[in-house]
Amino acid sequence: QVQLVESGGGLVQAGGSLRLSCAASGRTFSNYAMGWFRQAPGKEREFVAAISWNGDMAYYADSVKGPFTISRDNAKNTVYLQMNSLKPEDTAVYYCAADGARPSDYGKSYYTRVGTYDYWGQGTQVTVSS
Repeated sequence: QVQLVESGGGLVQAGGSLRLSCAASGRTFSNYAMGWFRQAPGKEREFVAAISWNGDMAYYADSVKGPFTISRDNAKNTVYLQMNSLKPEDTAVYYCAADGARPSDYGKSYYTRVGTYDYWGQGTQVTVSS
């Protein structure tokens, strides 16, 4: 079992930045690929970014590629999402998730799927005002 706790959300003006953190506890964090998803009111949960178990590979949704950066610190059991140049359409609850599959790189399409991930955090609200 893996427990995930997100933090770092809040209210920010358009053009501003936030850094989300996701702290993991339980089984060996370094074995898990990690993903960030978001869900806006009335919309489905959508992929934002993912990072491989060792940090060598990172994948992004086209809508965030450039301004957003995913990273991880396996010594701290934490994954981060740095979000720059935020827009009102980035407003959503942001969730981190852990993929319990055998450590490997399965390609971007695998990591964009909600069903890939075995563990989810409770989410943190990000609100971007115009």
